[in-house]
Amino acid sequence: MPDISKHGHSTNLIGMATACMASHLFNQYPKPLHIAGTRESVPGLFEQLAGQATLAECGRIFQDYMCVVFGFETEQRLRDDAEGRRRYRNSYLRLIQDWGLDSNNAQGAVLKGWVESRFGLFPNYHKQQISSFMSKDWIVYIEEKMNSRYHNNCIYMQLDLLYEFCQWVIERFQVPAATHKTLYRGVNALDDWVVADQDKQHKIVRFNSIVSFTDRYSIASEFGGYILEVEVPMVKLVFFTDLLPHHALRGEAEYLVIGGDYRVKVQR
Repeated sequence: MPDISKHGHSTNLIGMATACMASHLFNQYPKPLHIAGTRESVPGLFEQLAGQATLAECGRIFQDYMCVVFGFETEQRLRDDAEGRRRYRNSYLRLIQDWGLDSNNAQGAVLKGWVESRFGLFPNYHKQQISSFMSKDWIVYIEEKMNSRYHNNCIYMQLDLLYEFCQWVIERFQVPAATHKTLYRGVNALDDWVVADQDKQHKIVRFNSIVSFTDRYSIASEFGGYILEVEVPMVKLVFFTDLLPHHALRGEAEYLVIGGDYRVKVQR
């Protein structure tokens, strides 16, 4: 970590101290989290969502809204500009797809940068463990998260809306759970991330600023010799498989979760 004693910035957009939100105690007793001003900026969207009876219909409306407002199609097709050049329009769907392929690519850095900006959390891993602000690894992360290719279409605003839509769905439909969901993650080593040992099986682990889990033990076992079982509070959920009708992460039943310190049960 840039400073192992700190979780992140002293400021964020959630109205709560970063260290508090990132603590394992918060996960046990979560409070609602909202990105300041996001829902208030699009009242028409959430009024329309409130009139729908099913999650599937809400997901369709949300994706249609994002396509219209941010000028891309669900399939993220490339279009020509006035001079005939191919123009790339970045989208939350493309970031989700590319995260599923490699969470340490430039798109992964953009997602980690969004978490840092909104929730205040430093990433502790990008391509390799980040040791300090002066390290080459931190500089590479900064360069990739600020790449103009991925910031030409208000990408942070798109991710703000995705997070708030996810939280609205949880509040409305109580899915994937009302307060906590048991999720799993497979890893090959624990030493670099363990903050405290409670006993041989129970530990406190510091996850990256944004991290993938699955709700299927069998899938998690394919990614490492240790299986971490975690009770994830729903207020830290950014994305889950059934949130949208069209996306690229269905195969691994993936959940994108805001990181920090978590109590985990280690299984082998």
